[in-house]
Amino acid sequence: MSQTRKVLELGGRKITLVGTAHVSKESIEEVESTIRELNPDCVAIELDEKRAESIRNPEKFRQLDIIKILRNHEGFLMMANLILSSFQRRMGQNVGVRPGDEMLAAMRVADEMGIPSVMVDRPIQTTLRRAWAKNSFWGKMKLLASLFTSAFSKEEVSPDEIEKLKTDSEMDSMMSELSEYMPVIKKVLIDERDTYLAAGIWAAKGSNVVAVLGAGHLPGVVAHLEKMAAAEESADVSEISVVPARGIAGKILGWIIPAAIIALIVSGFIYGGRQLGQKMIFEWIAYNSGLAAIFSLIALAHPLTILAAFIAAPITSLCPFIGVGFVTGIVQAFFKKPKVSDMETLQDDVSSLRGWYKNRILRVFLVFILSSIGSSIGSFVAAGGFISDLV
Repeated sequence: MSQTRKVLELGGRKITLVGTAHVSKESIEEVESTIRELNPDCVAIELDEKRAESIRNPEKFRQLDIIKILRNHEGFLMMANLILSSFQRRMGQNVGVRPGDEMLAAMRVADEMGIPSVMVDRPIQTTLRRAWAKNSFWGKMKLLASLFTSAFSKEEVSPDEIEKLKTDSEMDSMMSELSEYMPVIKKVLIDERDTYLAAGIWAAKGSNVVAVLGAGHLPGVVAHLEKMAAAEESADVSEISVVPARGIAGKILGWIIPAAIIALIVSGFIYGGRQLGQKMIFEWIAYNSGLAAIFSLIALAHPLTILAAFIAAPITSLCPFIGVGFVTGIVQAFFKKPKVSDMETLQDDVSSLRGWYKNRILRVFLVFILSSIGSSIGSFVAAGGFISDLV
């Protein structure tokens, strides 16, 4: 038996777990042969419904509505998803495999054999939102740095190295490194999903179940399934199925900075007179507007987008509900509407700096990010100036 196939006999049920590397030809073959050989009652797959749909229908990217994504405050999620998908795609190019081909093979073989398949992974939007919400400020910076490092990485992975990813020793080493560098990310992306996947597999109908999942999840899923079978652990995953709401401290913090800025300006009028108060207002506008506009220019934004950044930055910096990136992103998308060709080359373009400037979809994200950074720097510089003026 393959070292990446685990067979569990739990409560009169047989559950066969097939651990895969997501860009491996051998994984595709093993998935197909296991399902055909065992003819299970159900096939559980490490996908959520939306990802399953996108794998079945690769043309779905053509329906991307960038303005709708920004309006729904999903810009970061979309960008992170694109970068992760692009990284996996580059890993698979050397072996001629696309990310998720083994999952597609599982769905296809199950359909051919008339076997019901069930998607047992947590929605990627929920996972990314939880990873972001549960991280500290520095954790968020590490996450962003890791995402962009992977986006522009030119490292090539050989077929042999990809197959090593399925062995326990390689996985243990990778998980150990991830746990040390970003413990919250490891908890959300690996540990929580181990629990979620196990619950989904446990809930799958039938006494003979085959589950297809990444090899890195095998040890955790096996442990959770055994505990669920022994009634030592609940299969209720409602707690990890939602994005944690911001606590009172988080909500208050969103208002503290704008309130502090306004208080500093009012203090300028009180203790320094009209001249100092007006000077502080001018500095607030100049630093926020100027840097947001300059950073938008660095992104080669449309002239009207740069103007929007200049006008919106000092206002949005005082409002916790909307950021300047939201405004500039929508304006850029309106005046530089993405073309079909941008959709077609999206995952290739995300891996190069030139691609981010050439592709209109990625340019919107670039404008979104850089204008936000410019306005944030402007806010800190202006606040520092206010304190210096009052001391």
